[in-house]
Amino acid sequence: MTPQYVLDLFGEAFWTVVMLVSMIVLPSLLMGLVIATFQAATQINEQTLSFLPRLLVIIFVIMIMGPWMVTKLTDVFRLIFDAIPIVIGL
Repeated sequence: MTPQYVLDLFGEAFWTVVMLVSMIVLPSLLMGLVIATFQAATQINEQTLSFLPRLLVIIFVIMIMGPWMVTKLTDVFRLIFDAIPIVIGL
């Protein structure tokens, strides 16, 4: 086992987390930007107006991208579990 191997495992896990989180956060941020623009144009300052559309976008993204996200997460877990004997030196 080399330190580079462990860093590669960590990097793969970290990159997977970044991808999965960005798949959920970016559409929510875009929807928030659209709603904020609408609120600024119409001068409607209702705080709860932005909550429901962003929640619906998040649910829609999870429904559409959920199987792919679970597959990516499972692949990373399998990679880490397969690397356990190498990391502990067996």
